[in-house]
Amino acid sequence: MLAPDGQPSPLLVGLDLGGSKIEAAVLRRTHNGSLEVTLRKRIPTERDRGYEAVLARTASLLNEVIGEAGADRATVPIGVGMPGGVTRAGLIKNSNTVCLNGRPFREDLCRALGGRSIAFENDANCFALAEARMGAAAAWIDGVVFGVILGTGAGGGLVLKGTVWPGAQGIAGEWGHHAVWPDRGPTCYCGQRGCLEVFASGPAVERDYRERSGKALPLAEIARRRAEDPHAREAVEGLIDTFGRGLANVIDILDPSAIVIGGGVSNLGILYTEGAARVARYVFNDELTTPILKNTLGDSSGVLGAALLNEPAAGAAFGSGFGSGSASR
Repeated sequence: MLAPDGQPSPLLVGLDLGGSKIEAAVLRRTHNGSLEVTLRKRIPTERDRGYEAVLARTASLLNEVIGEAGADRATVPIGVGMPGGVTRAGLIKNSNTVCLNGRPFREDLCRALGGRSIAFENDANCFALAEARMGAAAAWIDGVVFGVILGTGAGGGLVLKGTVWPGAQGIAGEWGHHAVWPDRGPTCYCGQRGCLEVFASGPAVERDYRERSGKALPLAEIARRRAEDPHAREAVEGLIDTFGRGLANVIDILDPSAIVIGGGVSNLGILYTEGAARVARYVFNDELTTPILKNTLGDSSGVLGAALLNEPAAGAAFGSGFGSGSASR
């Protein structure tokens, strides 16, 4: 977004609305045009208190960081990233902060901040945008970057030449809900069977191990025990094979310049060795040349990507599952 003088805005504000925390950050443009984080704040979401409380806490945090940064509340660019999408009627859907579902959160937040415009985007797209512009995939900014989040669920985002590409329906990158094993596994919360998310997310691997062994262990411990524990070995093999098939499908369709992995499961080193080898086995090519990278921005990627929605050549320029909201709409 440009300032009134036609130059890139000197400040960008981003907010990442998660299920357990809300984080805001202010990026300041340096003399050479690069961006640096000058302010970050986190507060608990407190979603159990309901919709109005989450809305108020979000607006309050934005007002707080904007004030501390000395920015103009009416004109400073604001971007918000959050799980889920928005219906044609402007209502939130598929958010893990369930009190937001079915509510006009975008419109209400714009109104709470004085009726100004705010850029909204899915959190996976914010992750992909941040890693493409500032993180692990910055070397491929002029190409196609696919960002994957493997954590409590499985999501993804697509960035083309530094710009979020949400697709015509706002669902581009939702690789967690393409069927890799349509004839097995539990039904996904989306109502379909065989979704990648029910096999390759952290809880999915933990469930697999628990059903095999009768014991509950966290993902990292399951991965550590696989050499001596056959149940752990089978559970991890299921993760690796689903990961390989899922990413091979993405590469066959999109042939991205680079893939970046985020979320808690991304901390498993085997994804970048055995997992990459499994992708190579299934991909439609003689060899795998697509870099499969671990994220470098960690849990900062969401809030940074939200801020970057308003950076020139970034943001949902092609239409979005969220888009730019205004209380005047």
